[in-house]
Amino acid sequence: MTERVTGTPGRRTLLGAAVLGTAALGLTGTAAQAAERGRGGSGSGHSSLRDLPVPTVIGHRGASGYRPEHTLGSYQLALDLGAHIVEQDLVPTKDGHLVCRHENDITGTTDVADHPEFAGRRTTKTIDGVSYTGWFTEDFTLAELKTLRATERIPGNRPDNTLYDGRWTVPTFEEVLRWADKEGRKRGKPVWLYVETKHPTYFRSLGLGLEEPLARLLRRYGRDRRTSPLILQSFEPGSIQRLARLVDTPRVVLLSGPTSRPWDFVESGDPRTVADLIKPAGLKWIASYAQGIGPTLDLIIPKDASGRLTRPTTLVKDAHARGLRLHPYTLRNENSFLPADFRRGTDPNAYGDVFGAYAAYFATGIDGIFTDHPDTALLAAADFNGR
Repeated sequence: MTERVTGTPGRRTLLGAAVLGTAALGLTGTAAQAAERGRGGSGSGHSSLRDLPVPTVIGHRGASGYRPEHTLGSYQLALDLGAHIVEQDLVPTKDGHLVCRHENDITGTTDVADHPEFAGRRTTKTIDGVSYTGWFTEDFTLAELKTLRATERIPGNRPDNTLYDGRWTVPTFEEVLRWADKEGRKRGKPVWLYVETKHPTYFRSLGLGLEEPLARLLRRYGRDRRTSPLILQSFEPGSIQRLARLVDTPRVVLLSGPTSRPWDFVESGDPRTVADLIKPAGLKWIASYAQGIGPTLDLIIPKDASGRLTRPTTLVKDAHARGLRLHPYTLRNENSFLPADFRRGTDPNAYGDVFGAYAAYFATGIDGIFTDHPDTALLAAADFNGR
């Protein structure tokens, strides 16, 4: 299908609003008030999960619907659009620095292929049982990685984002912490971050454990307390348990498809699947060391064979009964990412009825949602709350 967005005024209007910021989108009145409430807490950084609005809008890798993901530009736009929390995924460099990339494979998110000096670093690796060929952060020092520039990960879906290719470097997590502190002082309220450890078992096998350097940074920047405006997350429960022993920062276990197993379970021989973890006994176990879960949206409302939503599961009720918050992932505006009942037209990259999709998911009682388009989610949240 075509990669252009000509003739799709809904998409064009929202993109233009994203470029101009919150005021241009019309986030005045109720939606702006919801955004402002979502940055609750004090400038000192002492906050609480209870300060977050419901539903909480989480900028997935920043505002990745409008800027290349995991760049300071993407994070800044998410914050400017009103996201209540801005997400980072962490992977290590060869010399042990934590940097923000969705994956350690940087082939599709940087211009590394255009650097002849790194041609010999292209290799094949098996990570969590899957083979990948490309370039990987753990084979670069931070100084080397900083010579690269970030690029749009899915240019076929988001050609407009390629305008920003090469504009930003790969940020370190420490740079993000400094940015968040600076923005928090400017706003007089803390900037919430949502931080994921990626492939922690794999990196620990390389001598590049993620949790200890992450905990050191959290302590250095005062985000290691129960009241810190930061949430830790991982698809590996063992990583969250390790972090629970190191810091008091709030924690969430991410959950993929029901038949999948966390990779640390695979490595340790634990036979439990995600289907086991979302049963009452599994949720009780998670609640013993975490404050929430981050399930895929399909665990909240499954889809049928045609991709249409069916009936909600009991996961929201069951998790709430054990005191767990639910922040499912990920809702995006484009047709290709929406349930079939909310797609509009034949262009997979045009915007569908995303407000209808938000309404369906919010109605289940979830506490928040990851989104590539925070401005859209904020308007949907305001609609849902009748503001």
